[in-house]
Amino acid sequence: MQSLFRRFTVAAAALVLGAGLIGSAPAQAQSKVTLAIGGASCLCYLPTMLAHQLGEYKKAGVDVEVVQFKGGSEALKAVMGGSADVVSGYFDHCVNLAAKGQHLQAFVVYDRFPGFALVVSPKANDKIKSVKDLKDKKIGVSAPGSSTDFFLKYILSKNGVDPNSVGVIGVGLGATAIAAMEQGTIDAAIMLDPAVTVLAGTHKDLRILVDTRSQKDTLSVFGGEYPGGALYTRADWIASHEKEVQAMTNAIVATLKWIHSHTPEEIADKMPPELVGKDKALYVAALKATLSMYSETGKMDPKGAQAVLEVFSQSVPAIKNAKIDLSKTYTNKYVDAAHKK
Repeated sequence: MQSLFRRFTVAAAALVLGAGLIGSAPAQAQSKVTLAIGGASCLCYLPTMLAHQLGEYKKAGVDVEVVQFKGGSEALKAVMGGSADVVSGYFDHCVNLAAKGQHLQAFVVYDRFPGFALVVSPKANDKIKSVKDLKDKKIGVSAPGSSTDFFLKYILSKNGVDPNSVGVIGVGLGATAIAAMEQGTIDAAIMLDPAVTVLAGTHKDLRILVDTRSQKDTLSVFGGEYPGGALYTRADWIASHEKEVQAMTNAIVATLKWIHSHTPEEIADKMPPELVGKDKALYVAALKATLSMYSETGKMDPKGAQAVLEVFSQSVPAIKNAKIDLSKTYTNKYVDAAHKK
């Protein structure tokens, strides 16, 4: 009888263990990826965060942990240092580092244009009327070395102002940037929505010197579409993690389709309350103005990549003199596969 009981117990344990293994199979199939993002509250990064809220990463078979940083340059450092796997940030970093012999590659693009605005602090309205007036002033960027910093240098150079003549200060992209502008600790800043719309909501005379939040404005500044936010990482990581890269691409492509089939109000309802902020109406207003920025396909336009190279060549001597193979700074392979599915 005891022998029979022992055999029953072993069999039961085997069934429980087997059931546990079967139940955990989907979890085991979920590859873990750490995604570094420089300013999650910025609408330019909304597709990345919305994909997480919609559960698209998990649906695609990847477990994504989002780690937030003050700016894109800090998110990039995390990936280059090995503490994160992928960056949700601006494509121009891939071009910038290619000039230094470091091979980064964007594999899905979610912004058709950058969404930057060069905004004057309300306290400096009387003394700053144009870009030329920024000489010797303190200018805020998300973080030194970030895409906002690159854009500032380009705009200053384009308007005949020496980029070295201004003080560049990292102020983030959300509430900290708004506070710095209202307190007058900086004279102007490169900002993005929803921060620009929030600031304009309380300062009706807000002066915007340069704007790339619409296709029309972007064309006037750059002469063509200029890709902004993308998922990118080291090319060697992509080559050794194709399953994870494809899954993340599938998730972003699905999210872009979702964005373009829903209203700004519906999108806002899905976002975390801490990113929407206290004034949901202002957030929705900013989102309405931003929707055209989001890609419908996730693909990189080769002309857009070329525009990034040309802009950098004008303001960064190292890039102007470097022989960069743009085709290695991005790939549409995974986006094409996502659409086939």
